[in-house]
Amino acid sequence: MIIVAAIFIFVGVIFSFLGSLGIIRMKDIYNRLQTSTKATTLGAFSTIIGVGFLNPSWFFKLIIIAFFILITSPIASHSLARASHKTGIKLEDNQFDALNNENGEKK
Repeated sequence: MIIVAAIFIFVGVIFSFLGSLGIIRMKDIYNRLQTSTKATTLGAFSTIIGVGFLNPSWFFKLIIIAFFILITSPIASHSLARASHKTGIKLEDNQFDALNNENGEKK
């Protein structure tokens, strides 16, 4: 069980690292939010599963924590992206903004 737990924790660390790297590498706020949210959610979830294998008595608590992270992280990311768009933060130049109409004005 320790080897399985170590593998899950290692995968979680890799996902978290890649999410952090994505924050640095991406050019606009929207890509940064997408990269960091998906990678860190998977990283946290994988780490929680690994800890669950190490300490089976914590399993129920860890399921609640994982459920909370899986629900709140995408909602927070969506809220930040929506607020960024409403305040006028532009996309990268080669990206299409589906929320604007043909004249470039917000719907």
